[in-house]
Amino acid sequence: MDIATIIGILLGFIVIMSAILSGGGWQIFLNIPSLGITIGGMLCATLIHFSLRQFLGIFSVVKKTVLSKIAPQAELVQGMVNYAAINRRDGALALEQEIRKTDNSFVIKGLQMLVDGQDEETIRDLMSLEIQYLQQRHSDGKKLLEFMGAAAPAFGMIGTLIGLIQMLRNLNDPSQIGGGMAVALLTTFYGALAANLVFIPLAGKLGFYSKAESLCMEMTVEGICAIARGDNPTVVREKLHAFLSPNRREEVKAQL
Repeated sequence: MDIATIIGILLGFIVIMSAILSGGGWQIFLNIPSLGITIGGMLCATLIHFSLRQFLGIFSVVKKTVLSKIAPQAELVQGMVNYAAINRRDGALALEQEIRKTDNSFVIKGLQMLVDGQDEETIRDLMSLEIQYLQQRHSDGKKLLEFMGAAAPAFGMIGTLIGLIQMLRNLNDPSQIGGGMAVALLTTFYGALAANLVFIPLAGKLGFYSKAESLCMEMTVEGICAIARGDNPTVVREKLHAFLSPNRREEVKAQL
C-alpha cells in the first residue's frame, strides 16, 4: 500500500478545512446544488468521453494508485541471480520448485517458459507483449484521471456562470448580491479542489507507478532471457545492474 497517497489526500483536506474553519461560517462552503453541478457534470462528461467499461474501471484505477505493489529492485536482481545459478547447476527443470516460492505472476510466467524449454526469442516476444498491454492499460487509466482533473474545474466554472446569471436577475435587491456571489464561486472552489488535490495527483502517481512497474518487468525479461541463453550468475547480475543508476547499483548487494 502506498501510504503517501492516503496521507497526502487526508492532509490536503485537513489543511483546506482548517483554513475554512479559521475564517468562520463554514456552513457557506456546503452547497449541494453547486456540488452536484461540479461532480455530477464531471462524471457525465467522463461517461460521454469514455466507454462504460472504462468509466466503471475508475475504481480499479484508483485502487492501483493506492495499493500498487512493485517488487523491490534488489530483491528482483537477487532472484534472477539465484535462478541463473540453479539453472546452471541443476538444469531448467529445477526452476519448477522456485515457481512455488514467488507470488510475482510475471516472474512465474518467465520461469514456467524456461521449464517448458522455450527459446529466448519466444520468451522475449511473449513477455514483451504483456508489458506493452500493461502500459496501454495504465495509459488509459491515466487519461481517465487526467480528463476528470480537467473536467472538474470546467464544470465548476459552468456552475459559477449559472450562479452569476441567477444573481444578476436580482440586482434590484443589493442585499442578495454578496450571498449570491459566494454561492456562485463555490462551484469553482469545488472543481479546483477536486482537480488539484485528487484527480491530477492520482494521474501523476499512476504514471510514476506504471514506469516503475514496467522497468521491473523489463528487468525480469532480460534476466529470464539471459538464463535461457545459459549466462552465468555474474553476467545476469551485471545485465540487470545496467537498468540502475550508479548509486542504486551500490545499494543492490546481490550475492552469488
